[in-house]
Formats: sequence, C-alpha cells, structure tokens
Amino acid sequence: MKKIKYDDYKPQMGILIDVQHPEDYLNNPTLNSVNIYSDKLLLNYKTLLDKNKSYYIICNKGHLSQKVVSMLEYLGYDVTQVLK
Repeated sequence: MKKIKYDDYKPQMGILIDVQHPEDYLNNPTLNSVNIYSDKLLLNYKTLLDKNKSYYIICNKGHLSQKVVSMLEYLGYDVTQVLK
C-alpha cells in the first residue's frame, strides 16, 4: 500500500478524496479534497472512479482511508493513502 503525508500531496498528483462521513467533513474539511463517504465510494467505485487516474485517499484518523485504499488497490485502481 502506497502512503504519503498530507504535506507532500500536490493537486497535480491526482484527485484527493476525503472518505470521512459528510457530517464530519463539514466540521473538519480537508483542503483541496472532495468528500465521498467510504461506503458510498466502495459501493459505487465503477461509476465514481476511472482506472486511468490516480487517487489519493484521506480521512481524519487513517482507518477508513486504509480500508478504502486496500479494497481499491485490490480492484486495480491507482490509489495512495494520505496521512494527516
């Protein structure tokens, strides 16, 4: 599993997706990210993601992002966990 620190992320690297719950995202949004809750992303990955793009997955504590990155990596997507 690829991992980087949030301070090392640059928008030109790929799309930053914050997978925390929408209510938590409203209270603590991640700069330069789009919010797609982990369950929604994993249930709809075929319509939400493109295998030709790179995605950077973040959450507040790292547990959800680790789960999402593991699953999407298994499915053949270019994903990296971003650690706060």
